[in-house]
Order: sequence, then structure tokens, then C-alpha cells
Amino acid sequence: MSKISIFFCFIILALGNLAHVSSAHKLGIYELKKDDFSIKVTNYGARIVSVILPDKNGKLADVVLGYDTIKDYMNDTSYIGAIVGRVANRIGGAEFTLNGTHYELDANEGTSMLHGGKKGFSQVTWKVIKHEKKGPSPHITLSYHSADGEEGFPGAVVVFVTYALSKPYKLSITMKAKALNKATPVSLAQHSYWNLGGHDSGDILSDELQIFASHITPVDKKLIPNGEIVSVKKTPYDFLSPHVIKNLIKELPNGSKGYDINYVLNGYKTKKMKPVAVVYNKKSGRVMKLSANAPGVQLYTGNYINDVKGKGGYVYQAHAALCLETQGFPDSVNHRNFPSQIVTPGKPYEHFMLFKFSTKKD
Repeated sequence: MSKISIFFCFIILALGNLAHVSSAHKLGIYELKKDDFSIKVTNYGARIVSVILPDKNGKLADVVLGYDTIKDYMNDTSYIGAIVGRVANRIGGAEFTLNGTHYELDANEGTSMLHGGKKGFSQVTWKVIKHEKKGPSPHITLSYHSADGEEGFPGAVVVFVTYALSKPYKLSITMKAKALNKATPVSLAQHSYWNLGGHDSGDILSDELQIFASHITPVDKKLIPNGEIVSVKKTPYDFLSPHVIKNLIKELPNGSKGYDINYVLNGYKTKKMKPVAVVYNKKSGRVMKLSANAPGVQLYTGNYINDVKGKGGYVYQAHAALCLETQGFPDSVNHRNFPSQIVTPGKPYEHFMLFKFSTKKD
């Protein structure tokens, strides 16, 4: 049996089982735990609520930004912890043409669409299909059915995300989608805000960052790609070697509040797993290594966070965390030279991420 047939069978079985899941339509927070490593997830936007890890001295801390209640997530405007889609990032003019048909989308950032529109995947209730809190393979799988025409996109799509923990300190995220009746763009991203010093430890400007990408897709004033793919060499976007963020962020063009740019990952033309980034927080000793099979990653340094009341009443400010959103290239539907994000009924979407956490002492 082909991979596509197996995946389709999984969809049919999963959809059939939803009627038997008592919590399918209830909002809740679900924990996964592996010894002293744990995460919490809510089915509102399939969001990561917390990631708790030891530092170099064994002290536990929560290393993602978030809120205390689900109601707070409903009022969130920064996509904190969410799965975003149907198409992550920006679509210029909130429009595209596919197979000769022009589609007008829900513009929610000026004239552009950002992260799927005013009610993208981050602002809907996902259905909990399976939840195993502990044991050898703690995991949770959630699903969402996106209707034909939702936010202007063609065709119905069924989407799944699975979060899973394994030793030693590994978090895997699997995002899958199948177009049920029409070709449509799909590009999902996981939008957690990471601060390895702890969510309430201040800014991430002293963190050391490495990104395995020698090119970026430059953007206009509306942050829409112009279609070019340019080298990072001799620019403040060059993280091919590890750099302390504050040492390069100050070299950005005047008016830039920080990073909000798509990196073209080395080996982006293949769908194989590839190294994406390494983040190191010297004070805590925590290290985060990310790999994925996506062609790009959006580096966002929380530039527009301002007086956001988070967990435990802590108030987040600009640069309180960074996002590493592996993804298809922004506005790919309007640039033929970018990797296609079009999904058809016979060609499902698969997006894999793997976070490996560790510590080191200088």
C-alpha cells in the first residue's frame, strides 16, 4: 500500500473516531510528561502552552511565552504557541491565481493576508483524537477540518498535528494535511516564542544563534517577498556561524525593530530533514537544536511585543523571545521560482520538526 493510501486510511479512521472522543469539542489543556521534561498543549489553535526543561544546574523553567488561561489565548494577537495556516506568513494583496481561477482572500494585515486570515487555524477549536500523557511515547494528536472557501481558500482540507516527547529531551512535531476535493495552497507553521532562559527571564538579545541558511528572501515595506533569493554574506542576516543576536541586530537597516525574515535553508529543494538552527542561552546553559523538512524558516525576534501580560502576571516586551517558524516561503503562491506549496487530493502535505534540547557548561 502506498504512503498516500495509508495516510488517507488514517484520515478516514480518525474522522470516524471523532464521534467517540468525548473531549473533541471541549477546550482544554493537555500535558505530556517524560521524567523532568514536559509540555502542555491546548486544542484552541493547537497551541503549545508550556515547555518545561532543566537548566545546566537541573533547575526547571518554562521556556516558551504564553498565558495562564485559554481565554487569554482567545484574546492573543501574536499567534503565541499556535499552529498557523491554512497558509502561514504573508500573501501579498491577499490574492492568488491557481489553475486559471483567481482567489481573493481575507486581508487581515493591510492589503495582505497574514497567517491564514482573521480566523486562521490559530483561532479555532481543534479536535483531540488521541492523548497519552505519560508512558514510553507521550503524545497528543489534534485535527481540524477546514471547509471549502474558508478565508477565501479553495477546497476542503483536513489537518492533523502531533506533538510527541522522547528521550533525551526531544520534542517532535508532525503536521499533515490532505486536500479533500480541490487543489489548494497549504503551508503550516508552529509559532512558539522561545526564551531558553525562561519565559520570564527578560530578552533574548544575548542568546547565541546559528541558522543553516546562506540566503534569504528579501521583502518590501509590507514584508512581502519581492521574488529574489539573495545571499546573507556580509550582511547582518548572516548567522551561518554562531553570533550573539544583539551584535548583529544593531546592524540592521534604520527603522528595523529586529528580525522578521524568511531564511532559505541549505538544501531547501529537498524534502529531507535538514538542520535549521541552534540557539544557546549562556546563563542557563540550555541549547536548542532544530531540524525540519521545510524549505524555509522565519526568524522573528518578537519585535512588536509590547506590554503583553503573560504567565504568572509577567509582562512581555519587545525581544522577549524568538520564533523559528519552519515553513514554505512567504507569498509562494505568487512567485513561480519559490517551492510550490500547492496540495492536491493525491498529494498530501507533510511537515516535520524536531527539537533537541540539551545543556552545556562553559
